[in-house]
Amino acid sequence: MAKCKASGKRPMCGNHRPWSRKATRRNWQPNVQRFSIYSQELGCNVSVRISARAMKSISRIGLDAYLREQGLRLQDIL
Repeated sequence: MAKCKASGKRPMCGNHRPWSRKATRRNWQPNVQRFSIYSQELGCNVSVRISARAMKSISRIGLDAYLREQGLRLQDIL
């Protein structure tokens, strides 16, 4: 089961609906990637498994600012 440690994204479930409208259960997995980013608190690169959406936000504002915004600590995502 893939889960983003930074944003909390988890797998979602629902129905696959083909043209015949016959419902079959399916799962959607979050786009979780291994990402290495520099942390100013530690002064080195840290490798984390996070979603692509969180990766984009972290690249824009920085890891430490993103964690403060989400109310997390660095230990929570390592």
